[in-house]
Amino acid sequence: MAVKIRLKRMGAKKAPFYRVVVADSRAPRDGRFIEEIGTYNPVAQPAIVNLDEEKAMKWLTTGAQPTDTVRNLLSKAGIMKKFHEAKNQK
Repeated sequence: MAVKIRLKRMGAKKAPFYRVVVADSRAPRDGRFIEEIGTYNPVAQPAIVNLDEEKAMKWLTTGAQPTDTVRNLLSKAGIMKKFHEAKNQK
């Protein structure tokens, strides 16, 4: 089972709000997911990103692959740097 960390779209038309979720890659974008690890609101100025760092690190270390957008969000939050440092220490 390929597990992805990706965005699940919520909110109204023309006013998107996203949940950062861990889901099976075969599941629909807004469908079934395993766990919610954060939120992303691109409409707010500046954009608001809330991520649970512990959950994100747990899923990254177990092999979940982030999508490109989620990888950018994780990088800006500093989580990808911590993940790579922890990976290189092993």
